[in-house]
Amino acid sequence: MSLRIAVIADTHGHLPEKILPHLAKADEIWHLGDFCDLKCLSACLAIGRPFYAVLGNNDLGLDLPEKLTLEQHGRSFCLIHIPPRHLPACDFLLHGHTHVPRDERVGDCRILNPGSVGKANKGSPASWAWLEIGARGVRWKINLL
Repeated sequence: MSLRIAVIADTHGHLPEKILPHLAKADEIWHLGDFCDLKCLSACLAIGRPFYAVLGNNDLGLDLPEKLTLEQHGRSFCLIHIPPRHLPACDFLLHGHTHVPRDERVGDCRILNPGSVGKANKGSPASWAWLEIGARGVRWKINLL
């Protein structure tokens, strides 16, 4: 059975209403940092789906880990806000911070960024992603708002 994960990042205090129905349909929600306030974090938690998140560089005072590694279907997923200079040992690195969607392979690691759902920047429109993990592999799809 596959797992369908809504991946969001960089809400910056703004979780758009039109993404909420999509998040409610996810098996899990992963947030890659920069909530910027407790209200936005609380809104994500209130959706009621299993929720995993990491601390962004603008998340002062929020009680979240800086890095989180999850195992799904025999693959490792490292969640972090700022992409590191040296890749950790994992199959997939998911990061935020740049506000620009990314899907790139570096060595044995696939690096993914959903872009920014709350604050479009650097010429990229507001976006988020579906991550589907199953026996047949991993699929990544960027969605524009």
